Amino acid sequence: MKLMKKIKYYENSIGIDEVGRGCLAGPVVAAAVVLPRNFEKFILKDSKKLSFNQRQEAFKKIRKDSVYALGVVSEFQIDKINILNATFQAMNKALKQIENFKKFKVFVDGPYSFDKSNKNIVPIVGGDAKMPSIMAASIVAKCFRDNYMMKISKNYPSYKWEKNFGYGTKEHLKKITKHGVCKHHRKSFSPIHNILSNNKI
Repeated sequence: MKLMKKIKYYENSIGIDEVGRGCLAGPVVAAAVVLPRNFEKFILKDSKKLSFNQRQEAFKKIRKDSVYALGVVSEFQIDKINILNATFQAMNKALKQIENFKKFKVFVDGPYSFDKSNKNIVPIVGGDAKMPSIMAASIVAKCFRDNYMMKISKNYPSYKWEKNFGYGTKEHLKKITKHGVCKHHRKSFSPIHNILSNNKI
């Protein structure tokens, strides 16, 4: 059933958040979520404060009961347009997949609107710890991205993405130094760029 036909069962706002902005490898992912009015909000927290298993369980519940969409921008596109523009592009992609999105108030984590032409967008600093719909979006985006990084890690086991998910941990940096850069690394990011320029991390 389409969202607008059962809108009375859902909140009149969309929450949006992104994950992977600071990673050295992999895409940036944004999620847009419309929660049902009676959603069990006690399962929601800032995704960074949940354990891996807690996030995955919350992800299953959100997928089952909510309306959601994902926006994914590749590492190649990040290098082409920069991470800020890529993040905004991912958020726009996610939002525009929600049916009749222009009828909803849109709450986004952070200090900036990703589309200044849309007056319904409300930036909320720390929103991933304040707004249930943003918390849900954070969980959806992180679980989707984590699962993706674990999947591609099977083809690139040297980098241990199933553990670091592409973030610039000490272990990941050591692996890059040892094994070099692969196609999933963001060439425009300083540590990777420095390696490619024969500089130290």
